[in-house]
Amino acid sequence: MSVRLLPLMLLLGFAACASTPPPAGRVAPGVLVASLAVDAGGATGGGPAFAALRDAFTAANPGYDIAFHRACSALPPADRDRIVFVQGPADRTIAPTVGDALLVPAFRGCTFTDGAALDLLAFALPEPLPAGLPSAIRPDWDPRITDTPGGCATEDDAYRRILLTWRGEVGPYVLHQLNAHRVRINDSFTHYHPVDGGFDEFYLVQETRPGARLLTTNRVPEIEARTIDRSAAAGLLHQRELRVGDLVYLPRGTAHRGLGGAVVQVISVPGFVPGSEIGLDHHLWAINCALGLTGAGAIPFHLVAARTAVRR
Repeated sequence: MSVRLLPLMLLLGFAACASTPPPAGRVAPGVLVASLAVDAGGATGGGPAFAALRDAFTAANPGYDIAFHRACSALPPADRDRIVFVQGPADRTIAPTVGDALLVPAFRGCTFTDGAALDLLAFALPEPLPAGLPSAIRPDWDPRITDTPGGCATEDDAYRRILLTWRGEVGPYVLHQLNAHRVRINDSFTHYHPVDGGFDEFYLVQETRPGARLLTTNRVPEIEARTIDRSAAAGLLHQRELRVGDLVYLPRGTAHRGLGGAVVQVISVPGFVPGSEIGLDHHLWAINCALGLTGAGAIPFHLVAARTAVRR
């Protein structure tokens, strides 16, 4: 066997195992999931799972709050400025529609004059919204928002539309308290956002294809130190199927990777701080190599992102 062929064969072997799923139906400790489609406690709220998610989020992010309004024909006023994401109904064709965001000043509400009953996810902000932002952002209709491959959707034809961004050169609407982009995640790289100087992230799932799923782990320090042994490798990543209506809370420091074609409103709090998206696939590949893990026994990783350390 040619020695020069060995790295390529290793890559091809691990590429095949990269799609081998870990055990299903779990998320890493610290990750919380509420199903807004079914876990709803009336016109507002969201049931016990949403309440637990809200408690964890507000404890980690003083000054912020989150509320779910189900089948809402009039959004009531609140004492803080809000970013409100439209989640349903899925078949609505009159503005606002699924994927849109409403920017609502303090002490104001919204009335939907067409008699709609909308599902809305509202984030209350610690500071007022800056001047110059529109009252509604419609990523599928705004000519200033175009597909921008990057992050967890790097394909040339990626659907990735940035509603609110940290940097003006990335998109037209700048806000540092909260960022959001709507994206179809087919095969993202494995990454995390650091506890110090990073941000919390939400996946608000708005469409799914069969096989859409999320991989998570909270064992980032061990992965980066490459101290994972064979006994830990099999349970390193947790997998959960993604369903329309899922709201996934990914606290700072939690590694995650999306697969399978879910359209997700990715919401980051505070905002997407540059340099705080740190890849792990080169470590996962190195651990596989060191332990001789192949086939179904290998830790899944993103092949292209494993070629080098990724930090964005």
